[in-house]
Amino acid sequence: MSSSRPESDPQPQAKRVARSPRRVRGIRESLAAIVLGFEAIVVGLGALTMLGLKAIDLTQAIVGGGIVIAVLIAGALLARFTVGLVLGWLAQAAVVATGFIVGAMFVVGIVFTAMWVFALVQGARIDQTKKSNNQAQANGEDIAQ
Repeated sequence: MSSSRPESDPQPQAKRVARSPRRVRGIRESLAAIVLGFEAIVVGLGALTMLGLKAIDLTQAIVGGGIVIAVLIAGALLARFTVGLVLGWLAQAAVVATGFIVGAMFVVGIVFTAMWVFALVQGARIDQTKKSNNQAQANGEDIAQ
């Protein structure tokens, strides 16, 4: 008898809190958030690189890089809304514009802008296809192609 509770008392059941089902994220939303999240990391490293190259001073690196990183993170968090997509486009323009400070940032900006466009276009296409397939399946249609 290692337990302090008598054998006849049933162990109380843990109360389970009913959770509402999680919202299903679309592919476009997920891809956009991923691109902006990785871009925030690269922008931070780019700001440190520009600081090390003495292309900008410490204040510019912290303030400028911080603002762009904040816009990227806000865009990633708000990717399901139009404002998140607008913030993403503004961040793309800002990153491409840093190429006027250090030329290599043009390449970084163009690569991330291409990934951003791909995420938006292909993500929307995949989401539309999934929606069409779900509607067809709900109507009992054969979706095998």
